[in-house]
Amino acid sequence: MTGRYLIWLPVLGMLLGTSGATNSRSGEQTPTETVPVSMLVSVEMKHGKDMKEMPVINKEDVRVLQGHERLRVTDWIPLRGEHAGLDLLILIDEATDQTVANQFDDLRRFMSAQPPTTAIAVGYMEDGTVRLTQNFTTDHEAAGKALRIPLGGFFGGNSPYLSVTDVIKRWPESNARHVIFMVSDGIDPLQPGITDTYLDDAIETAQRTGTQIYAIFAARAGHFGHTFWRISQGQDNLSKLADQTGGEAYFQGFSTPIAFAPFLDEFAERLNHQFLLTFLIKPEKKPSYQHVMLQTEVPNAELVGPDKVGVPGSK
Repeated sequence: MTGRYLIWLPVLGMLLGTSGATNSRSGEQTPTETVPVSMLVSVEMKHGKDMKEMPVINKEDVRVLQGHERLRVTDWIPLRGEHAGLDLLILIDEATDQTVANQFDDLRRFMSAQPPTTAIAVGYMEDGTVRLTQNFTTDHEAAGKALRIPLGGFFGGNSPYLSVTDVIKRWPESNARHVIFMVSDGIDPLQPGITDTYLDDAIETAQRTGTQIYAIFAARAGHFGHTFWRISQGQDNLSKLADQTGGEAYFQGFSTPIAFAPFLDEFAERLNHQFLLTFLIKPEKKPSYQHVMLQTEVPNAELVGPDKVGVPGSK
């Protein structure tokens, strides 16, 4: 069992977080006054699902663009072997309808199939925070047993995105990837409109710390769970959260999927084809979030990363 615990402490630093810093040698920056930043990137196939045909991507195949400017890639580390460490947090929304527990056997099988380099924690989102039923552990069977039926409609009055921000800020420091798999309908009762500052804060916090977020839609209990416009807005929220943090959101129409297994298989493949990308970027005077675009000319390959990257301020 690992010794990492979610506690009420700020995040001090992560390999996948705001790793940008000036050159450590004599405090000098590079000649072009750039700083290195890192992000977690997944490689996907554009067509087909036979993983044996997954394209091989080397460092020279990766292009990072900021507007029309191509940024210099300095590292492209496959997250396998000694770099395979992963902290995976399974988050269940307490407001979810209790029938979602019918899919928990799929989730337990997925958890049990993870390699020993993966530490798994289980938490339930309620009242703007996260209640852990299992801290990070490499005992995947124990993590699976920590899944329980959500409490349902009694806990439907708070924002799931407050919980996401809260748990990321409490994440224990480690050199492993930080990934969240979230089971929720994405509805924010506190800000149900097009603009949701709690969602924006969750995205910014995830981008700053290098946390990837994946989500699967599961209908909530009560009236909100069958109100079409709220369901649609909730799915839009989950899509935005996942897309802008480099993750993926999974849906099956407007109801809870009859099985999680196909989506979890896809999620597992994502985790198996990830890289730590480091590149040089020009900082602004103050810490900022800068938009970059990833490209590759390797046939049938796509690079998926966060929408923005945290860049430290210049000194």
